[in-house]
Amino acid sequence: MASVSYESQRSRFARQAIAPSLLFLVLVAGLPTLFLIITSLTPGALVNPGSLTDFSDPFRNYTLLLSDERFTGSLWVQARLSLYTVTLQVLIGTSMALLVHAGQGRWQSLRHLFVIPMVLPPIVVAVIWKLIYTPDISPIYHAAKAMGIVLPSLTTHVDFALWAIVIADTWEWAPFTFLMVLASLQTLPTEYVEAARMDGADSLGVFWHIVLPYIAPVLLVCTLFRVIDSIKAFPLIFLLTGGGPGSVTEVTNYYAYLVAFNFGELGYSSAITVVLLSLTVLISWAAMRARAWAAAQLSRRVMRAMRASSSATTTTKRSRST
Repeated sequence: MASVSYESQRSRFARQAIAPSLLFLVLVAGLPTLFLIITSLTPGALVNPGSLTDFSDPFRNYTLLLSDERFTGSLWVQARLSLYTVTLQVLIGTSMALLVHAGQGRWQSLRHLFVIPMVLPPIVVAVIWKLIYTPDISPIYHAAKAMGIVLPSLTTHVDFALWAIVIADTWEWAPFTFLMVLASLQTLPTEYVEAARMDGADSLGVFWHIVLPYIAPVLLVCTLFRVIDSIKAFPLIFLLTGGGPGSVTEVTNYYAYLVAFNFGELGYSSAITVVLLSLTVLISWAAMRARAWAAAQLSRRVMRAMRASSSATTTTKRSRST
């Protein structure tokens, strides 16, 4: 009875402790989301405030989305931007972490420099790359001109505008993966690596069978965060390309912004945002399931490594005793 009473008190205390945080979350995230969903069910034209309470055709905006080629085009641009940026950020960040971890003292002093882009405000990053991409004032363009090389204006060229965003976003956020992976590598038990080497594994084998499975959950978390954050890549696009040239860099959230504040269609913009939010939740759910699977695989590999290490230790002791 005492144990049951203690557990019930502990559970009640936990609920009471978390209640203020849940209330704050509902106020900060829940109410705006609810307003967004309600607004998406109305025409919501800014020139006609009364339309914000018109629910006569609640699914009109969602029906229009199905035939809106600009909306589907923005989804394709968003998918490409997320794929390119997240892939480069994870690869570069992981490579930097492996390099620093392997180099130890030689690279430890440089790791602080790697994180500078990440701590800068996004608007500052956008201004920096605006200066780099502006031919009249960019030192890169002046250096290329001095060598007789003519570089196109990346932010206004159809073939290079999206890659200009990718480069800037990768420069800013590759340090995030770098820090996460480096922290994970520093907690890797050395006995796993030693057991693999005793089994005859070379450096590539150790990385493939020990290091990579160990950091896989962290890589999945980094990928999840970066995919979600890539959907919010607004400042770079707003300042560098304005969605252009044409609609080459017009991602979905920027299109929603244009619909709301340039065209005055708040209801239609809300419907676009609801779809984008739903896709983000779906991606998050899939990533968390993948992370759970990766954690289970890691646990199995760790158990096998521990058994191999124990077996190797036993064999060594027997050989010494004989």
